[in-house]
Amino acid sequence: MGTVDGGKLRFCIDRGGTFTDVYAEFPGSSEGRVMKLLSVDPANYDDAPVEGIRRILEEFTGEKIPRTSKVPTHRIEWVRMGTTVATNALLERKGERIALCVTRGFRDLLRIGNQARPNIFDLTVSKPSNLYEEIVEIDERVELVIDEENVPSSSDSVVLGVSGQLVRVVKPLNEEALRPLLKGLLDKGISCLAVVLMHSYTYPNHETLVAKLAMSMGFKQVSLSSALTPMVRAVPRGFTACVDAYLTPVIKEYLRGFISKFDEGMGKLNVLFMQSDGGLAPESRFSGHKAVLSGPAGGVVGYSQTLFGVETDKPLIGFDMGGTSTDVSRYAGSYEHVIETQISGAIIQAPQLEINTVAAGGGSKLKFQFGAFKVGPESVGAHPGPVCYRKGGDLAVTDANLILGYVIPDYFPSIFGPNEDQPLDLDATKTEFEKLAKQINIYRKNQDPTAKDMAVEEIAQGFVNVANETMCRPIRQLTEMKGHETKNHALACFGGAGPQHACAIARSLGMKEVLIHRFCGILSAYGMGMADVVEEEQEPYSAVYRPESVSEVSNREAALLNRVKRKLQLQGFQEENIRTETYLNLRYEGTDTAIMVKSHIDDDGSKGDYAFEFTRLFQQEYGFKLESRNIMICDVRVRGIGVTNILKPQALPPGSGTAKSEAQYKVYFGNGWHDTPLFKLEDLACGCVISGPAIIMNGNSTVIVEPSCKAVITKYGNIRIEIESIHKVVEVSKEVADVVQLSIFNHRFMGIAEQMGRTLQRTSISTNIKERLDFSCALFGPDGGLVANAPHVPVHLGAMSSTVRWQMNYWGDNLNEGDVLVTNHPCAGGSHLPDITVVTPVFDKGELVFFVASRGHHAEIGGITPGSMPPFSKSIWEEGAAIKAFKLVKEGIFQEEGIRQLLLFPSSEESGRKIPGTRRLQDNLSDLHAQIAANQRGISLIKELIEQYGLETVQSYMNHVQVNAEGAVREMLKSVAAKVSDSAKVEGDSLIIEEEDSMDDGSVIHLKLSIDQKRGEAFFDFSGTTPEVYGNWNSPEAVTAAAVIYCLRCLVDVDIPLNQGCLAPVKIYIPPGSFLSPSDKAAVVGGNVLTSQRITDVVLTAFQACACSQGCMNNLTFGDDTFGYYETIGGGSGAGPGWDGTSGVQCHMTNTRMTDPEIFEQRYPVLLHRFGLRENSGGAGVHRGGDGIVREIEFRRPVVVSILSERRVHAPRGLKGGKDGARGANYLVTKDKRKIYLGGKNTVDVQTGEILQILTPGGGGWGSS
Repeated sequence: MGTVDGGKLRFCIDRGGTFTDVYAEFPGSSEGRVMKLLSVDPANYDDAPVEGIRRILEEFTGEKIPRTSKVPTHRIEWVRMGTTVATNALLERKGERIALCVTRGFRDLLRIGNQARPNIFDLTVSKPSNLYEEIVEIDERVELVIDEENVPSSSDSVVLGVSGQLVRVVKPLNEEALRPLLKGLLDKGISCLAVVLMHSYTYPNHETLVAKLAMSMGFKQVSLSSALTPMVRAVPRGFTACVDAYLTPVIKEYLRGFISKFDEGMGKLNVLFMQSDGGLAPESRFSGHKAVLSGPAGGVVGYSQTLFGVETDKPLIGFDMGGTSTDVSRYAGSYEHVIETQISGAIIQAPQLEINTVAAGGGSKLKFQFGAFKVGPESVGAHPGPVCYRKGGDLAVTDANLILGYVIPDYFPSIFGPNEDQPLDLDATKTEFEKLAKQINIYRKNQDPTAKDMAVEEIAQGFVNVANETMCRPIRQLTEMKGHETKNHALACFGGAGPQHACAIARSLGMKEVLIHRFCGILSAYGMGMADVVEEEQEPYSAVYRPESVSEVSNREAALLNRVKRKLQLQGFQEENIRTETYLNLRYEGTDTAIMVKSHIDDDGSKGDYAFEFTRLFQQEYGFKLESRNIMICDVRVRGIGVTNILKPQALPPGSGTAKSEAQYKVYFGNGWHDTPLFKLEDLACGCVISGPAIIMNGNSTVIVEPSCKAVITKYGNIRIEIESIHKVVEVSKEVADVVQLSIFNHRFMGIAEQMGRTLQRTSISTNIKERLDFSCALFGPDGGLVANAPHVPVHLGAMSSTVRWQMNYWGDNLNEGDVLVTNHPCAGGSHLPDITVVTPVFDKGELVFFVASRGHHAEIGGITPGSMPPFSKSIWEEGAAIKAFKLVKEGIFQEEGIRQLLLFPSSEESGRKIPGTRRLQDNLSDLHAQIAANQRGISLIKELIEQYGLETVQSYMNHVQVNAEGAVREMLKSVAAKVSDSAKVEGDSLIIEEEDSMDDGSVIHLKLSIDQKRGEAFFDFSGTTPEVYGNWNSPEAVTAAAVIYCLRCLVDVDIPLNQGCLAPVKIYIPPGSFLSPSDKAAVVGGNVLTSQRITDVVLTAFQACACSQGCMNNLTFGDDTFGYYETIGGGSGAGPGWDGTSGVQCHMTNTRMTDPEIFEQRYPVLLHRFGLRENSGGAGVHRGGDGIVREIEFRRPVVVSILSERRVHAPRGLKGGKDGARGANYLVTKDKRKIYLGGKNTVDVQTGEILQILTPGGGGWGSS
């Protein structure tokens, strides 16, 4: 520890959701004092941190300090605190009442957000509620000047923005018009404002005027987006302002209450609070948007500063396992920050430590469902808690650990029962596990009459194994997403439950070393004492990276550095105690992937080149460079660090090295019960070596040292566990699915598909894949059956299996190791031509063992219009390059010339017309390379799995997971049959429902759905559907299969894997020659994006699941010879039996994101006049349908615009008496103010100043009102 000043105490406090941890340093003592209190205990005290300080002061001084009197401060040197007050207020929606001030035309900006829905299979589309109560639209507007050369020098309305961009003030802010609107808010009792105006990141003047006016009128909190995060992108900036306005008053009120409990000396004390970025701030500078990760940040500081470079030189993975969730982070010598994160539906744009949270902790619920073990994501919470808490709770991970002996009741506080004096209830936990064991063993006997019953401890071990795999997934993601090998890290484990799981998790991840700090149970509190005071300044600067802009960067850095130094000096820091860091936020031109690059000093002492470092980081993270692209500067950021007199770790005196156990306990370790010695950490000297199995009690934390592992007590009293790597194939049942391994393999298979997706997102360069996330990745068994499909875009679900099987049939035995196939033709299992699929067959010892595939939407593939989404195509060759089968890589050699020919010269043999080839060949080639890399990632991960379990076992479980999903769908079909029996005809054991709907041209989708109630089977018969149409909304068969699998997954409403098994109890008949099974000559570009939505509506209304949603993707493309832009626009979702539809959201078969309005105007020649909800467009009913969107775009130069949309003639239907949603509409407002209706599908040459208006459909209502 450090030396304590003049006999005064130092306090480090972490006020968590359940417990408050206090660490205090006593003068003259090498040992700190640790205290744990309930965060909320109103019967005994008002505030836990104050109570902790009071009790420790009493203990130190021997003087009684009554709770009714002020706490004396003359014996306190400093207090540092992290708090979850802000986090809890955000999660529970208990912040201040606020209003949002926004530019006119954007009142629904934050309600729509990026228009993606949080869970693609949730028909209710539940989203967290807004933070604001009222909206004030401010009649002001600025626009970016795009043609700087033609700006008159005398133009008063054009000014230079902070970012260096020219800005035109189109409409100045009218304060007198705003005043009565603000007064109306005060009259309603709202005195806090969040302000986000378009382009305020570069022109903050209007926001500043709003703040001055509001404060003069008596508003107590005004949070300006331009002051909090002056970065381009209005949506995250607006959310950040809302979070700040919503939480800052709550924090200030809490801090005032905290400070008021101390005597008048408190004003002279050094009291600092932990921010989300790992830095401390005084009370006056501690605000809402920087406080949300206050507690977890302390833990990151704690493990990084006490373990890295002290106990190990390996990079660390922080693993903080609590009751309801687990936080995962990484440290390799410097803090890893992100600029943007999402918490409880609110995007926060501010520097914060990169901490990934997974919904798995000691309180995660245990379930046996559809023949597999499930852990979480639901939690039993602190109340009632696990079964062993004696409050009538459900089985949780803590109960499983208790059964196994990982939690020892003798060493756990006796705080349970009505008088809060009883220990954990092992008997009740055993009883509940025995009930569950009966259910599990009956199921297993039905599957395999020879199966031995699983004992209670085997079941508990199974649940712990599944929980561990759940927590391994985010760790793999955090490391491998950034290009780091997980196994090269050490696991830094802390939190209440973490040390019980550490050995197993490290072994699963291939790590050799676990480090557990001696204060692991209170490490977040201890970390407060290791942190420094941080001040940040940032401003936007938009320029190409070149010598003159680097000079301007230096000037801006100097000004910002002066500001942060001044702030630190005002807090008492001397120049020699101030360190500074400078950063540039850089990106490649034409991409939206920026990297915050830290300045570094070269070996010769000169300042390093930001561009060189950016290129290195980009290649490390994404696997490639963009040689011919400009590097763009986005922001300049500086960080000032006031170095404090931090806590210093105290070395232990040398000991004997022999350890004496305190007691023996029986602990279960997978292969049986072991007599296991228990040691107390405080009795262990430096250098002690303890071979597993062993238990080390570290305060209230139980450290489990597994057999074949070894624990060593380090010089500083921490625990290092050395993990012995076991290179043996894991034996599991192959013939019959093991109920535990089934869950683990489901996690592993899905994890592989997800990691393929992350690799594709990382290594692609196109906006569609990288930012809009219009892609999918999957793995397949040797028969081409889908094993796992990461749920990226619903229209791709299950559809790629047809593609893989078509390729298998086409190539036959002509597939070799090192081959990679490419295809996009609808008749070969494709969806539409822009969706290119890359398939890689995988061999083991010369035998074809499985396939991996990735499908991505390429923004340009040729065809008669830029963007390859022509509204009027009549034949497939008009839509671009159509590839049935081609070896993109042949035995390891990339076939560049062949693929160039296919992309540049589309075949049009029947028409004789010359069809334009791709207009963006290099982007296509780059994204194809990214798809190959994604597949390669999948292959290496499956090979790791084969190494661990053996090929036969992996292939067996590829089959078992499909059988498992089949069982889930059969159960769902039986339960759905019971729900719809009233409205269906009965034929034998089958219920018959007929449903149909029309496309806007009158073509009909007819479905006769037969559900066998006994067997849980369904027959989807599309007989009666219109023949192939002379248009482009023909839909390949694979799209219908994707729509059916999507609907079934929504109806199951349980997190089952998406695989071929979902379709096993289902037969689909599509009449050949219909527009759902067209010829190979038919145009299909609209089938994927329009007809797929109508198929979904027909299926879901047949099941009586919900009313029709907007039934369209509203595809908009525009461009010229120099650029192209593509977006899909959300609308209203359909209402259901217990919910209203959601407004302004992507529905059903797509979930792609919307480009931020400021990026939209910055990158493209457009002005967005309106982007909001289309009020009352949702159908009326007991439950209303969601409203559509209004999007109004003015073009600033001539472009070709294409719109491909539906539901402009036939409205989205209501259900059970609910009214229809409003039909959509598309208009063009010409320069001479004529308003022209464009219909649902059109291409127009638009002139400068003309405005496109798109009104998307609303969702249908439910129930007669």
